[in-house]
Amino acid sequence: MKKYSFPVIIETDEDGFFIVSCPLFKGCHSYGKTIDEALKNIREAIELCLEEAKEEDLKRYIGTETIEIPVNA
Repeated sequence: MKKYSFPVIIETDEDGFFIVSCPLFKGCHSYGKTIDEALKNIREAIELCLEEAKEEDLKRYIGTETIEIPVNA
């Protein structure tokens, strides 16, 4: 079985919940009261998305990069 690592984006909302999404799968979002809970929930959401994914969907995924840009704050 091949293993994949999927990038997730973690944000907070105005109520203090952690909102998590996986940009590889359209509509793959979850949330939690803690980061750990949110990550557990997004793992389950990704597993559900993988059940519906086609092999070519996974083949197009190459990886992620982080780009640093200086910002005057």
